[in-house]
Amino acid sequence: MKKLINDPADVVKEALQGVALAHAGRVRVMTDPNVVVRADAPVAGKVGLVSGGGSGHEPMHGGFVGPGMLDAACPGEVFTSPTPDQMLVATKAVDGGAGVVHIVKNYTGDILNFEMAADLAREEGIAIESVVIDDDVAVQDSLYTAGRRGVGTTVLAEKICGAAAEQRRSLAEVADLCRKVNANGRSMGMALTSCTVPAAGKPTFELGEMEMEIGIGIHGEPGRERKVVAPVHEVVEMLATPIVDDLPFAAGDRVLAFVNGMGGTPLIELYIVYYELHKFLSGRGIEISRNLIGPYITSLEMQGCSITLLKLDDDLTALWDAPVNTPGLRWGA
Repeated sequence: MKKLINDPADVVKEALQGVALAHAGRVRVMTDPNVVVRADAPVAGKVGLVSGGGSGHEPMHGGFVGPGMLDAACPGEVFTSPTPDQMLVATKAVDGGAGVVHIVKNYTGDILNFEMAADLAREEGIAIESVVIDDDVAVQDSLYTAGRRGVGTTVLAEKICGAAAEQRRSLAEVADLCRKVNANGRSMGMALTSCTVPAAGKPTFELGEMEMEIGIGIHGEPGRERKVVAPVHEVVEMLATPIVDDLPFAAGDRVLAFVNGMGGTPLIELYIVYYELHKFLSGRGIEISRNLIGPYITSLEMQGCSITLLKLDDDLTALWDAPVNTPGLRWGA
């Protein structure tokens, strides 16, 4: 195993120390338990947004804390759910009196721990709305989930709902908006290689020299099928066809197209994926009116990509365009 680390047991702790030093003007990092909070939290009268999950998917979630996006993030150990006490501390840290929305990826540990934290927060008088993201069309159930996994749409929901919260929309409005994003977003991913969890010291799974996994999860979970490596236009068709057919997306729809790198994929390759996706959608009369391209929800050093499509309307588009100022996503601010 070759990694730029010291002790595998200290990876998350030391990474968070680096985040605290690098982004002191945007966020503050709390320890024992570990929580990343926007520097000016809590913001009076604003709905707070909290998300979280296992580390190893950077910049999600801690890199998306700041004005226009999340108010706090709870980083667990690598590929391990954060604890209820982390989530409770985060919730209390961002409660500005207007309530808090928990954005939860559909992984069993995340669901259970966020539910426990929400109950504890309500006992302390904090209004909580929880929204589960389950946008992965690859498999119905996986090693980590009951039902579809929560993947790329999570990033889009955090951005769009963060903008709505900045506009001082109510708790119910922000939560309903998050559910709307989830209902209109679909994702699917693939891998050319596995990833190596530092504590494990070996690849999570094995792929042959000329093999790829279609429908992979962000923790290295198996996908739909293992196939021989194919040209990008065939890979895009394998990913985009189930996505488009699932909602379904139709001619005349406007979408946000998110081409995500899994951590080890060069940007030049992601732009080839986007080129082929643009051709694929144009052939079906679907217009890409917004895009996001890059490694935003990763799986350590895995080589591969995922595609997320979100059906847009005028409100979602305006909220996507609104200013955001986080370590991992910034524009207009």
